[in-house]
Amino acid sequence: MKKSDFYSIVAKKAHLTKQASKEAIDTFLAEIAKALQKGDKVVLSGLGTFEVKQVKEKEVVPFGKSDQRTKIKAHRVVNFKVGKPLKRAIW
Repeated sequence: MKKSDFYSIVAKKAHLTKQASKEAIDTFLAEIAKALQKGDKVVLSGLGTFEVKQVKEKEVVPFGKSDQRTKIKAHRVVNFKVGKPLKRAIW
């Protein structure tokens, strides 16, 4: 499913225009991103939890090149843990 498909589905089910649906979804996603940038955990009941985690600096060996090492700097990543209702729906 593409974002534009999602806009159309939400517009139809919520009886909104596609533009209003687009603005609502984009605002929702922007607020999630803003909260994660601040380091907050975002919990959406029934869906799951978004959380920012710190990854330590490490050295890796590219597959098949044992003589070559690459250093990956410490960085932050977004982690998503699936909520029980969504997990049950998929299983």
